[in-house]
Amino acid sequence: MIRDTSAQDRRLAPQKDRRKLLVWGGLGAAVLVAGLLAMPTVARLMSADSSASSARLRIAEVKRGTLVRDVSVQGKVVAAVSPTLYARSAGTVTLQVQAGDKVKKGDVLAEVESPELANKLKQEQATLDSLAIEVERAAIDNRKNAAASQMALEQAVIDRETAEREVERNQKAYEMGAQAEMTVLRAKDALAKARLAEVNARNNIGLDRDSLAFELKTKRFALDRQRLLVDDLVRQVDELKLRSPVDGQVGQLIVQQRANVAASAPVLTVIDLSALEIEVQVPEVFAHDLGVGMAAEIQDASGKYAGEVSAISPEVIDGQVTGRVRFGDAKPAGLRQNQRLTTRILMDEHPDVLMVERGPFVDTGAGRIAYVVRGNVAERTPIQVGATSLNAVEIVSGVKEGDRVVISGTDEFKGVQRVALSR
Repeated sequence: MIRDTSAQDRRLAPQKDRRKLLVWGGLGAAVLVAGLLAMPTVARLMSADSSASSARLRIAEVKRGTLVRDVSVQGKVVAAVSPTLYARSAGTVTLQVQAGDKVKKGDVLAEVESPELANKLKQEQATLDSLAIEVERAAIDNRKNAAASQMALEQAVIDRETAEREVERNQKAYEMGAQAEMTVLRAKDALAKARLAEVNARNNIGLDRDSLAFELKTKRFALDRQRLLVDDLVRQVDELKLRSPVDGQVGQLIVQQRANVAASAPVLTVIDLSALEIEVQVPEVFAHDLGVGMAAEIQDASGKYAGEVSAISPEVIDGQVTGRVRFGDAKPAGLRQNQRLTTRILMDEHPDVLMVERGPFVDTGAGRIAYVVRGNVAERTPIQVGATSLNAVEIVSGVKEGDRVVISGTDEFKGVQRVALSR
């Protein structure tokens, strides 16, 4: 029988692994240190109502400065002076230019042929010539009648002098007894008639002169009236030649060559390229803030140019107000009508105000709420918003200079009071 080895076995005490103890001890210490370091963060998270990543937020600092209220819109170049030429009378149009041709002031651009108006001018000119002849004839008749009246007066003077000598001779003969008294009386009667004829002759000279002058004046008035009528017809015929009112360029040809047009029908347009303006469409919300004379800034590929608001439409169409911006002393070269340019209208300035970069937070909080960052927590703070511009917004109350404000949209905060910010 074989005996087992149980009598030879001996129980040994287990040996401790020092390396494992050191590893576990180090891990425990690390966990303890991490716990101590995380305690402020944990406390902040526990005190906050929500959390968010600061990397996804836009944060800006509140600064003090001058806030310029402005509005930026897209405008198009238009001609401040763009007259349309109209046909003064019905007729056939002969165009002498093409669209785009450069023209000078006074150049003939088109001509309307009106046989009726030309014929009427010739008729009235003939009437004018006839009246001029009538005036000349009346002037000659006046001179003849004046000569006849003068001759009658001179004859009356001679008759009176003759009658006076006859009376004197008969009176002497009567005193000498050589003549009857009846003869003396007849001589005196003849003298009275001669004197009366002389007086009448003198009066007739003045009356004839006035009468003839009146008739001549009447004929001259008729001549002047006819001359005015002819001058007006000459003007109308001359206006059938459509001349350019400005130095510029032919814009649009409204009618075709040799087309028949009615009176006052548009024929073509002329564009004055030396007087260009910017036509802008401004949103209705800025309508009450706009005013004539406001400064503007026009952006072109070559740089920025100063301008001024020159006109504002009194009506709102499709939620927009139409305005005109005039260039200042300088303007870009090579501008084209209907060219698009960015225009910034400077409505007013607010110096020495607290302001922050503009962002969606204004609309999210309706201008009354903002989240101010203090440390790693964004706190919901009541504010009051003042003037706004494209890039900045004035903060009237609720913050101070140097505060940091979340300017991005805060919808994800859901209106909580405190938001913990993590990186």
